[in-house]
Amino acid sequence: MDIFTLSLLAFAGAFILKTTDQRQRILLLGRHLGQFQIEKLMERLSEGYMRALSEKDPERRQQIWQLQASTEASIASQFQRFAAGLAKDTAAPFRVNRIALPYADRWLPGASFDLREAMRIHARGIQLTVDNTAQRSERDRAYTLLAELYLMQHTCHWYCRTRATASARVLARHQTPYAQLVASVSPETRQAYSELVGFKG
Repeated sequence: MDIFTLSLLAFAGAFILKTTDQRQRILLLGRHLGQFQIEKLMERLSEGYMRALSEKDPERRQQIWQLQASTEASIASQFQRFAAGLAKDTAAPFRVNRIALPYADRWLPGASFDLREAMRIHARGIQLTVDNTAQRSERDRAYTLLAELYLMQHTCHWYCRTRATASARVLARHQTPYAQLVASVSPETRQAYSELVGFKG
C-alpha cells in the first residue's frame, strides 16, 4: 500500500473520529441547554441594549435600560441553574480540548480543561455584572455583560468544536475577536478564565 493511500485512510479515519466526537459533545451540551431559554434571552437582551444605546432622548433611554432588568435577572438565574446542573453530571466527558485532535482529552488530559469549571466562572461573572457590584454605568455594564455572555458562548462552541472554530463564529456573529472578548469581561472573570484555559492574551 503506497503512502498516498495510507495518508488518505488516516485522514478519513481522523475525520470520522472527529465528527463522532463533535456530535456526541453537541448532543450532550444540547441536552443540558435545552432545559433553558438562555439563547433567546441573550438575543432579547442584545436587542434591548442596542435600542438603549441608539436612543437620543435621555429619559426614554433610561426607561429602555430599566426595561432590561427582568431579562438580565432571568438570564443570570437560568445560567446559574444550567451551571449547577452541569456540575452535577459527573459521569459525562466534559473536558474541553486545547488541541484540535479528536478525543485528545482522553489520552492527553493536560491538554484540556473542565467545561463545568468554565461554566461556573461564566455564571459568577454574569451574576456579578447583573448585580453591578463594580457600579458601572448602564452603558459600561451592558458592554461587560454582553462580553461575559459572548465569551460563555465561545466556550460552548469550543467544547463542541475547536477554539479556532469558536473564535471564527464569535467574530462572524458579533464582530468581536476572541482576545477582545477576554479583555472586555470583568477582571474577576478574566483572571479566573485565563488561568483555567491558559489564555495568554
